[in-house]
Amino acid sequence: MQQQVIQLIQGDITKVETDAIVNAANSSLLGGGGVDGAIHRAGGRQILEECMQIRARQGGCATGEAVITTAGKLPARFVIHTVGPVWQGGNRNEPQLLANAYRNSLQLALENDCRTIAFPNISTGIYGYPKELAADVAIATVNQYLKDHPGSFDTILFVCFDDENFTIYQKAITG
Repeated sequence: MQQQVIQLIQGDITKVETDAIVNAANSSLLGGGGVDGAIHRAGGRQILEECMQIRARQGGCATGEAVITTAGKLPARFVIHTVGPVWQGGNRNEPQLLANAYRNSLQLALENDCRTIAFPNISTGIYGYPKELAADVAIATVNQYLKDHPGSFDTILFVCFDDENFTIYQKAITG
């Protein structure tokens, strides 16, 4: 486990000072509820305008993929918007799609010279992904990425908004 790199906090991802924060976006990239809405509200109109340009270019963002914008008024430099899967029982490639969301976000961060990145708990809100299963996928994917790309990040931060996710991630990280 890359515990010197992987860190965990409980709080509001819109207040985290990292090179990039990850937005658990929907495929439209136009904002929504949960963390997506909070990031768009806190970051201001610039993020939405850049998302609209991406939509015009490529028609949104597919599940498991990621796109990047500046961070507007947020303390980060970038927002990486990724679309996690909607939970449909686990037999529709959800674990692979969720892993892709984390992996593609990390890759975009790396390509944009980000040394620090903060993730929310992707797909565990309205998308209904079971929190323990999502934490296992997140931790395993990030650990594998760090193995495959040693020294690529100084800090990978998991930002849990609620007590439940924080406790789940604490257990998943410490093994």
